[in-house]
Amino acid sequence: MAGRRDSGHRPGLGGAVLTGPDPAHLRPDGVSDATVSALGKLSEALEAVEAARGHLYAFHRLCGTADLTLGDAVAELREAGHADLADRVETELVGRNVLEGRWSFQVVEDYDEHYWSAFRDLERAARDELVEGRRHLYESEMKEDRRTHGRRHHESR
Repeated sequence: MAGRRDSGHRPGLGGAVLTGPDPAHLRPDGVSDATVSALGKLSEALEAVEAARGHLYAFHRLCGTADLTLGDAVAELREAGHADLADRVETELVGRNVLEGRWSFQVVEDYDEHYWSAFRDLERAARDELVEGRRHLYESEMKEDRRTHGRRHHESR
């Protein structure tokens, strides 16, 4: 993928001819394949962290839904004449911490503050230091390598 550039021409705005990826997705001069690959791995890791964060938010939502639904179950158990069981569910489960000392929102907040934000900051700092802050260079070069140049729907941009 090293330094491969688009040879296809397409008309751009105002009749100008556009070739290759937009400048924001071109590696700066002097940046090695190894650096682009390493930053690609760092980006891939960040994508996994973002996916994990999404699952964590889903966990948070599901925990909240479960707790609110438990409240409904307690009310229906009482209405059905099962006050003792309703009291037990209410005192043992409704509002219970999902982890020791924590509700799910606290887990999400800690993840965001102590891991996700640090990860994003360091990934951004690495890009700023090594490739002028440019994102997805590895993927951009992969696109140039894999697409069919000159074919509709395979344009670089």
